[in-house]
Amino acid sequence: MPVALYRKYRSKTLDEIVGQSHVTEVLSRALEQGSIAHAYLLTGPRGVGKTSIARILAHQINKLPYDETSPHLDIIEIDAASNNGVEDVRELREKVQVAPVSAEKKIYIIDEVHMLSKAAFNALLKTLEEPPAHAVFILATTDSDKLPATIVSRTQRFAFRAITPADATKHLRHIADTEKIKIDNDALELIAIRGDGSFRDSISLLDQLRSIGGKKGIDRALVESSLGLAPAEHVEKLLDAYDTKDLHKIVSLLDESEAAGVQPTVLTTQLIQTVRRRIAESPQLLPLLDQLLEVAKSPKPGIKLLTVLGSHASPKPKTIALSAPPAEISAPIKKLEKMAVRPAPQSPPPVKENTPEPPKKREAPNPPILELDWPRLLDHTREQYVAVYSVLSKCGYEQDGSTLILYTKNAFYKKKLDDSKHRINLQKSLAELGAGELVIETIPTPPPPKDSQAAAVAAIMGGGEEVSVE
Repeated sequence: MPVALYRKYRSKTLDEIVGQSHVTEVLSRALEQGSIAHAYLLTGPRGVGKTSIARILAHQINKLPYDETSPHLDIIEIDAASNNGVEDVRELREKVQVAPVSAEKKIYIIDEVHMLSKAAFNALLKTLEEPPAHAVFILATTDSDKLPATIVSRTQRFAFRAITPADATKHLRHIADTEKIKIDNDALELIAIRGDGSFRDSISLLDQLRSIGGKKGIDRALVESSLGLAPAEHVEKLLDAYDTKDLHKIVSLLDESEAAGVQPTVLTTQLIQTVRRRIAESPQLLPLLDQLLEVAKSPKPGIKLLTVLGSHASPKPKTIALSAPPAEISAPIKKLEKMAVRPAPQSPPPVKENTPEPPKKREAPNPPILELDWPRLLDHTREQYVAVYSVLSKCGYEQDGSTLILYTKNAFYKKKLDDSKHRINLQKSLAELGAGELVIETIPTPPPPKDSQAAAVAAIMGGGEEVSVE
């Protein structure tokens, strides 16, 4: 029966451990000097060699050859995930008192020790405080923060590091050459990155792919398609579209990746890894990196990813000129003239005969402004973006030139329409109706009454909403 590659290439001695020299060197010197602790704690991410070192250490303490296919009676492995009750630990405490069968020490390896219950930890604490001379405990965990401080303080702690992509690639190349797996370096580097610092995961991916390559071998494109990844060029295009604030390109690329079966969380991970590599040259991507970390926590990661990328790329409101044409300011001037003290009437100047009038200057016509079809906008959003319609249908509106003013009646609806996801969809609707140039402004009040007397009454009463009684 074939053996999985990660088991076949599991290290057998401390010298064979890759990427954890800060741990193996200390343990090797301690073994040479015969300095054996009564309890060790191995912490770090998954798949970096904690269990392998625990087993190697147990055999070298007892001066036994390491062979994982032949278990030894005095080396006991316990999975805390399935033996986490207080009764299990009490049984262990009773067995610890029994002397080893043939070896010098009786060694207990407790994997995923953070899974023990609080009562089980309390029961184990007494044994760690006063262990028998012949007992050694080796505890391993991926989550040391869940361990009581009283347990940690009674052990020698060794913190393992995540495997670097360079170390992982080098080790994968050794395995591929030994197993005669035809694979190029780009593909190995991608497998190492997808392993996320875990040797076990990286080797398992290589094992999964070796039957696919055949005579042609394995290249990067094959790894991407087999693991459901977006091509590297696709990820780069997505970041370029984000940089250039091209919303249509972002939507198109996200639709492409969805059609290709790329999960949003996988695409987000690829974006994070790419941005992380480019962050020194592109510090402006730091906010994006922070927002991408929130995508995996969302119940709808695809929508969240679109929001993260699209909110930056959505069109910015255009600046409206504050200067008004002469026709708009003439009325106030006339009012001021009426209020001012008028001078005594003067006789009109004499009219000169046959004096031609100066030619009048032609005023440049104002560019035509599209009048918004409000009912059509409501119908469009009801069909395409129901969430936008549910808020928009409750709003009043007013078009002031190139500005669409939405009276949301309260702050809650204003917040809804100001949300980047709804604002993008509303802007899309306007664009599809030919009014994409309108700038949206939201005001958290009812629309002002159109009748001047009603407006004056509303101002006296502190506000109000015009109601039709027809």
